Amino acid sequence: MKFTLSWLKDHLDTDTSVAEIAEALTDLGLEVEGIENPAERLADFTIGKVIHAEQHPDADRLRVCKVLTDEGELQVICGAPNARTGITAVIAKPGTYVPGIDTTIGVGKIRGIESHGMMCSEREMELSDEHDGIIELPSGEIGERFVDWLAANDPGRVDPVIEIAITPNRPDALGVRGIALDLAARGLGTMKPAQTAHIEGQFPCPISVTIDDDTRDNGCEVFAGRLIRGVSNGSSPEWLQKRLKAIGLRPISRLVDITNFFTYDRNRPLHVFDADKVKGNLRVRRASGGETLVGLDEKEYTFGPGQVVISDAEGIESIGGIMGGLATGCTGETTNVFLEAAVWDHIQIATTGRALKINSDARYRNERGIDPAFNMEAVDLATQMIIDLCGGEPSNLVVAGEVPDVSRAYTLDPARVRSLVGMDIPESEQRQTLTALGFRMEGNQAHVPSWRPDVMGEADLVEEVARVASLTKLVGKPLPRLQTGVPKPILSASQKREQIARRTSAALGYNECVTYSFIDQASAALFGGGNEATMLANPISSEMSHMRPDLLPGLLQAAARNQARGQMNLALFEVGPAFHGGEPGEQHTQVAGLLVGRTGPKDVHGQQRAIDVYDTKADAEAVLSALGAPSKVQILRGGDSWWHPGRHGRICLGPKKTLGVFGEIHPRVLQALDVKGPAVAFTIWPGEIPQPRNQTANRGALELRDLQAVERDFAFVVDADIEALTLVNAAAGADKSLIEDVRVFDEFIGGALGEGKKSLAVTVRLQPTEATLKDADIEAISAKIVEKVIKATGGVLRG
Repeated sequence: MKFTLSWLKDHLDTDTSVAEIAEALTDLGLEVEGIENPAERLADFTIGKVIHAEQHPDADRLRVCKVLTDEGELQVICGAPNARTGITAVIAKPGTYVPGIDTTIGVGKIRGIESHGMMCSEREMELSDEHDGIIELPSGEIGERFVDWLAANDPGRVDPVIEIAITPNRPDALGVRGIALDLAARGLGTMKPAQTAHIEGQFPCPISVTIDDDTRDNGCEVFAGRLIRGVSNGSSPEWLQKRLKAIGLRPISRLVDITNFFTYDRNRPLHVFDADKVKGNLRVRRASGGETLVGLDEKEYTFGPGQVVISDAEGIESIGGIMGGLATGCTGETTNVFLEAAVWDHIQIATTGRALKINSDARYRNERGIDPAFNMEAVDLATQMIIDLCGGEPSNLVVAGEVPDVSRAYTLDPARVRSLVGMDIPESEQRQTLTALGFRMEGNQAHVPSWRPDVMGEADLVEEVARVASLTKLVGKPLPRLQTGVPKPILSASQKREQIARRTSAALGYNECVTYSFIDQASAALFGGGNEATMLANPISSEMSHMRPDLLPGLLQAAARNQARGQMNLALFEVGPAFHGGEPGEQHTQVAGLLVGRTGPKDVHGQQRAIDVYDTKADAEAVLSALGAPSKVQILRGGDSWWHPGRHGRICLGPKKTLGVFGEIHPRVLQALDVKGPAVAFTIWPGEIPQPRNQTANRGALELRDLQAVERDFAFVVDADIEALTLVNAAAGADKSLIEDVRVFDEFIGGALGEGKKSLAVTVRLQPTEATLKDADIEAISAKIVEKVIKATGGVLRG
């Protein structure tokens, strides 16, 4: 939000300096982001008088001028066509920095003749784009500072511009009057009476307005306007153009500039239609979907179903509360104008603006909240300004809907300022502060002004009192112990799991990384992302254009940076969110680990090998176990495209419930991210792990078994395409009460087995619970195991 000091003084009677105003604004919560003070960059320029000018002997377009300054007579070479004897000009003496050309003036020779300064144009001093000649002043004392002359003769040229950051809960500060109100409450001046107007219609409005029934709720609550006929829409007066230019807006025409003025002056977006281009009446409705409109920015927009628009008899003419249409926009030929002011649902504004990717001043204000009680008054004030600047005759006001009732009151408890903030503020000062901010006090009830949608409770009253009093006065004091004993845990189940995942991964030897949630489109596309839904509207850089679909891209990029600096063996992990969409809630928490290189440094006493898929499998299982995942899981194929197709596995509870994935990263991905392999990784989704049925802080009873376990080995000859998991599951299902574990310990291919066959050997551990197993019991279970495996795999027991 930008505004000038003179604009602020239209509402606030103050002699406070710009520096004091800036300090107070930041302290009030309206953080000052920058101050542009033209007087500072013009401080070194002075006024001089050309007492003699003659043609340069070696240049047709240059003149040698004798200029009288406060330092005496200086010789200046000037190429301006209006450089002549007798004019009063602005002088930049040697050592003066000229902002328009980014140069510090020195003494130099031009075509053999010395020049001891420069006579400046407006563009060279960044006062305007005018550069056809140097500045000619109608008056001025020789040696007088130019900035002092401007302050006395054209103060708008040296008007400081202040820019503040607006938090989403302070829409009132999007208007200059709202800012002035805060400063007045702080004691930096006195509020001037607000301008008022009451317009009597001279004729019935020929354009009627309506709001569809399905649009009144969560759409548009009130729509008001009037026709003004016989206007003259030329250039705006100089004072209005200067105001708009100072805050970075381009003056367009009187009618448009008036609406922009109210947008910034009173946080009141308005819109003007060229009434002669409107066909029939205006109707606020929801788009059916597929309709299009060319906006005032000359871009075509296609509407989705349910978006709120303004249409006439021929179609859509405006995007409600966001942007008008080009077809009915006002031009220099406009003579009849329809002025509109409405109160829109801020959630609908935000949703439509985001979908259409429009960032306009109107959207910015309407989605944060405007003063609904000011709606009708704004129409009259804008009408009066149009009549004053453009002429014309106003019609009666036409209104659809009703101004929403936002009146509410909360109890002011003076003691809560101390209990919530820790400040001692007298009750009389608290009431005075709220009154100065526009609250109406009735007893201990504080009635909230209509322009403050952020005040929603008694605690907000305390906040208003405290920030106006200044939180810098807060003195830290130790509080007494409020409770005894062990406090209740405050972490949620998901937060606990994140904490456990971090500790476990670190204990396994991994180093934690915290990478950006934004990555480049190419990296995101490698991991199933990079689409329009996750693209940032205003990215920090081209390398941070999309929300990350997975944690692995960031870890791989970190590995590539480390390898480029000579660190080849890496163990990295991260716990954080990944995004599968761009809307709130379309994200999930991941735990990701990455191993790159070899298992350790070279050592004469030890062995070094390249990391493999079983290293990351063991680490993934350890993290899952720490997070409380069931011990009996399935390892299935079918991972995403960034995993090596034959060297990865999904850790599942059934075919549809995936707890995590481990395996080698696809070589194509490693090449694209410039990572030198081998590289293995795991990704775990803590949210997929079932919560324990019984939530208790106690550990379960220790189970000790006093009966000896028995292990038996089996070797089966099966087809080469049979998965070991199929055999293991079949063996384990022979007797679930006795069989505690089944492990593959050998695989043999070739030899006497023949083509297309392999031998898988497993160890089956039998753990009795009631009585020691006898030979007959073991043989019976062994027979069941063989039968189950043969039935499941079609293999035979190896002799």
